Amino acid sequence: MSTAKPQPTSLNARTQSRVLEISFDDGRSFVLPFELMRVYSPSAEVRGHGVGQETLQTGKREVSLVGIEPVGNYAVRPLFSDEHSSGIFTWEYLYWLGENQSQLWQDYLQKLQAAGHPDETGRDAPMVSAGRSCGSAH
Repeated sequence: MSTAKPQPTSLNARTQSRVLEISFDDGRSFVLPFELMRVYSPSAEVRGHGVGQETLQTGKREVSLVGIEPVGNYAVRPLFSDEHSSGIFTWEYLYWLGENQSQLWQDYLQKLQAAGHPDETGRDAPMVSAGRSCGSAH
């Protein structure tokens, strides 16, 4: 017997407050900051292709959404103001982000500090190019 995964009942992007409001059919609702979504994008550009290949995202405090596209009946693809658009956010992943956002946020701030950004300065620091990107023809 399989357990049904929660399905969204509403999805609203609030561009002024830069959050995605999402409600699920199990009664849970989450407010996900665009910044959190951007730094935890499930794309290869952010995650890499394996453990230890993640790219720390900096300078995303003011990131916004310029669009959001449906992907089948299982996900959305946010189009971020910094031109990042390769992350496919499944309903399951959005639910996980909502459930874990407090811990994820703390982890992110700790990673920024470990990378030499005191306090929350990494949220405003420009991205440093790693010199490699997925799908580039170098």
